[in-house]
Amino acid sequence: MLDVRRIRTDYDAVAAALARRGENLAPLEALRALDERQRELAAERDVVRGRVNQLSKEVGLLRRDGRADEAEALQVESRELGAREQVLDADTAAVASEIRQLLLRIPNTPSPDAPDGAGEDDNVVVTVEDFDPDGYGAHQRVPHWDIGSELGILDLERGAKISGSMFVLFRGMGATLQRALCQLALDRNSDLFEEIRPPSLVLSSTLTATGQLPKFADDAYHLERDDLWAIPTAEVPLTSVAMDEILDEDELPRRLMAYSPCFRREAGSAGRDTRGLLRVHEFDKVELLAYATPDQAPALLEEILARAVGLVRELGLPHRILDICTGDLSQSHYRSFDVEVFSPGVDRWLEVSSVSWFSDYQARRANIRYRPAGAKRTEMVHTLNGSALAVPRIWAALVETHRQPDGSVQLPEALWPYLRGATSIGPADR
Repeated sequence: MLDVRRIRTDYDAVAAALARRGENLAPLEALRALDERQRELAAERDVVRGRVNQLSKEVGLLRRDGRADEAEALQVESRELGAREQVLDADTAAVASEIRQLLLRIPNTPSPDAPDGAGEDDNVVVTVEDFDPDGYGAHQRVPHWDIGSELGILDLERGAKISGSMFVLFRGMGATLQRALCQLALDRNSDLFEEIRPPSLVLSSTLTATGQLPKFADDAYHLERDDLWAIPTAEVPLTSVAMDEILDEDELPRRLMAYSPCFRREAGSAGRDTRGLLRVHEFDKVELLAYATPDQAPALLEEILARAVGLVRELGLPHRILDICTGDLSQSHYRSFDVEVFSPGVDRWLEVSSVSWFSDYQARRANIRYRPAGAKRTEMVHTLNGSALAVPRIWAALVETHRQPDGSVQLPEALWPYLRGATSIGPADR
């Protein structure tokens, strides 16, 4: 969330930054008014508290001197002021709670380097690699759900029978392929990123720290009996690994990675992109995350983006990078890039990685600080993350792109060490 002190001291700049996102500024104005009210209440409370403390000392002196009547009179005043202090303290706390609730809903201010725009149509294509729209044969223009059914490696019907619509079941080499993709992503990033296997269920405070709550509660799976949430991405638990901690500057940057299943209700999808693997309720993903100082963050953003692109390149998939415009940034994002691959069977670009810098927005929610070398005061860390590899859409684009005229799928060499000797998938591999 934003720093309320920044809103207090530099309101116009914050308002201008949020206006670049197309945000309604009414919540920000309401927050400024509440902040002023809280400070007024706190100041009055502190004056009253000071007078109560002073009276307490005076009462003690009067009793010591045997002036009981005067002491009793002051005690009456002290009790009245004490009651007033309690009211003011409760009012101050109530306003502080309102401020926090507003701060949890106000999005991050975008980076000055983020391109301006109203929505996804204004995202900027930075690079396009290995894409020839006329270079695909008819055998590659088959959607992955048909390929998967034909080869016996994707069973959408039984997935739905077991768990309902938008849940999928991989079979045989299809299951092996999805596992191999995750292992490849972990191995390619193990040089610098510490592997974590986080819990798949988290507390509300953990989901709040990354910005999913309260705004995106409808899109998450909530286990009400235990008040736990199924994670929509490993970013959620990874961000909170250092919750309420103070890191030393020489520990930064700290790089973490995790494989996890991810769960999303996809509320509001209303049948859009729900066929095959384009939009599902559960999928596997390898996530990269870093804690950094503000000065380290720009280079880390480039590093994580390069790692995501490198994996797509190894898999032989045409791809492009989008610089996300202000109007399409998610709530927590300060700067963001999407990596998309072209999927010829569905004839469209599919987002397979979002690489993002959150400035101190998430760290302020999670209370993650660092102590600069030689400094007495602590500062908020900056957090960054990126999907090293998300299985469903990569899987879809891979089987469509690498489908051969005979109906088999040639598998990229980078995956061979994880496929038990297989280099392709044919009808016999079902």
